[in-house]
Amino acid sequence: MPPIPFPENDLDLLFKQTELILRSYHRWLGRDLIASMDHSYEQARALFEAPMVVAASDNAQEPRLIYGNRKALELWQLTWDEFTRMPARQTAEPVEQAARDQFLNEVRKNGFISDYSGIRISSTGRRFWIKQATVWNLTGEKDEYLGQAVLFNQYDYL
Repeated sequence: MPPIPFPENDLDLLFKQTELILRSYHRWLGRDLIASMDHSYEQARALFEAPMVVAASDNAQEPRLIYGNRKALELWQLTWDEFTRMPARQTAEPVEQAARDQFLNEVRKNGFISDYSGIRISSTGRRFWIKQATVWNLTGEKDEYLGQAVLFNQYDYL
């Protein structure tokens, strides 16, 4: 299996992001996203190689993508470095961004939503409709808001 395309000097950051995504998912949805594993690298690899799209953004004023598993990178047609430098709003076309922002504000208030559908766009302009996505807040040890994550495995190219 190829290595996770993540800078070797930042593996601790990858492990922390993976743990944050998994812990927050369990907090909001009451179940595990992937099977729990003893070793951080095995857990990070399992999430990265999962058969569904998983992506996450931070809590900045202009949220930036901080995580995308292999399926997310393939769908948005980006490398890890390109994906994690991209403002999260750029996953949607400009005409869709206001609706996206309104939806994400609802998630922030409620903690999660488990049946979201919407149009997104890849880095090359390929449009796709995501279906039945789960979006949840990323929260820290003291319940502080740290960003949001998404999980879906159904999408159709438009």
